[in-house]
Amino acid sequence: MPNVKIAPSILAADFARLGAEVADIDAAGAEWVHLDVMDGHYVPNISFGPAVIKALRPHTAKVFDCHLMIAPADPYFGAFKDAGVDLLTVHVEAGPHLHKSLQSIRFLGLKAGVTLNPATPVSMIETVIDMVDLVLIMSVNPGFGGQAFIPESIGRVAQAKALIADRPIELEVDGGVTEHNAAALAKAGATVLVAGSAIFSAGHRKGYAERIAAIRAAANGG
Repeated sequence: MPNVKIAPSILAADFARLGAEVADIDAAGAEWVHLDVMDGHYVPNISFGPAVIKALRPHTAKVFDCHLMIAPADPYFGAFKDAGVDLLTVHVEAGPHLHKSLQSIRFLGLKAGVTLNPATPVSMIETVIDMVDLVLIMSVNPGFGGQAFIPESIGRVAQAKALIADRPIELEVDGGVTEHNAAALAKAGATVLVAGSAIFSAGHRKGYAERIAAIRAAANGG
């Protein structure tokens, strides 16, 4: 069983104390910080952009895992690089030129990720699999935190793992992840688990540490 990374989504954090929340999940043992960027166009909600991410960057040295739910995305890649992200993930469905988008991210010196909505076939990323550092399987429909996990996502994770094969590509899952489905996701091949409400609903650093540890233990088999 792989050593699964936990990436708390700050979409579920207290926005009035966001810097402190990021510092808290860092201290609580999170490997990555997941940044859900929404534009009110590609998805229904608006979250935050490069300026907020730049303000958060001094609060942790952990990986900034930035999931772009925006369209168009390409014009903003440079701004997110300047804000301090480490990895930029774009949606298959968000633009007409996925290959070009991934090239542009790599050209900036960032790691590149590709993500799929629940209704999008995993086969859609076959032609770009060798261009990415991460595949993200959405296990809810993007745009809202706190949604229920879609059970069919476990099979989709297994499909993505088969496509990745032995390539050094992270396989991330986002949406409704808890300690109760972490084991099945890890068994299917997930290497990074995004959790928002399941962690931040604890409300304090000690609780975050307990929730992160519980998800990690379930994913790693004990």
